[in-house]
Amino acid sequence: MIAEELISQNIPVVKTSDTGNEALSMMDLFKVSHLPIVNNSELLGLISDTDIYDNECGDSPIGNHKLSLMRPYVFANQHIYEVIDILYNLKLSVIPVLDSSKNYLGAITASELIFAFAKINAIQRAGSIIELTMNYHDYTSSQICQIVESNNCKILSFYVSTNEDTTSVKVTLKLDTTDATSVLQTFNRFGYEVTASFLYHDLASSFYQNRFESFMNYLNI
Repeated sequence: MIAEELISQNIPVVKTSDTGNEALSMMDLFKVSHLPIVNNSELLGLISDTDIYDNECGDSPIGNHKLSLMRPYVFANQHIYEVIDILYNLKLSVIPVLDSSKNYLGAITASELIFAFAKINAIQRAGSIIELTMNYHDYTSSQICQIVESNNCKILSFYVSTNEDTTSVKVTLKLDTTDATSVLQTFNRFGYEVTASFLYHDLASSFYQNRFESFMNYLNI
């Protein structure tokens, strides 16, 4: 899934003639803390509610103030993971999308992004979740996939996370079965450390709900 497919059709743009209070009203209406300032099709920057308060833009046009605006954006053909990375690192609620000529196309909200992320990762499907922890040098994706498929199961999603303070990695698998007992037994037989497993749909949903809430907190939603 690419950025162009994630654009929200509802997010308005701010004009330099809009007052700070008008911009704040739009942010409040759409539950965001950032909005793009656009002149025709040119992205001038991204204004935040903090910018408006700090510069006391309330009743006066935004264009009357010298704002040191951020100008983050993604191109229309960038992958959803790149969009998530920028939102996370810059702690944004909105990210503008530009075409190859840097014309403004629209914006992606963090809240819409989380729903898109759930869709492409089969999170809404019933299944099992298994977490494995191992030394980085022992990590082999091909063997993990082989173990799962040897038990007549399929991997719906596959995540690998690392800890900068250690040499270990955590592998999280979403499988297409609600009973992964045989898969767990095979992992144990091969010496894998199973740190968590969720074998029922309601538990799996709870697991991902917690992950989503953490992700939303990262994005300051």
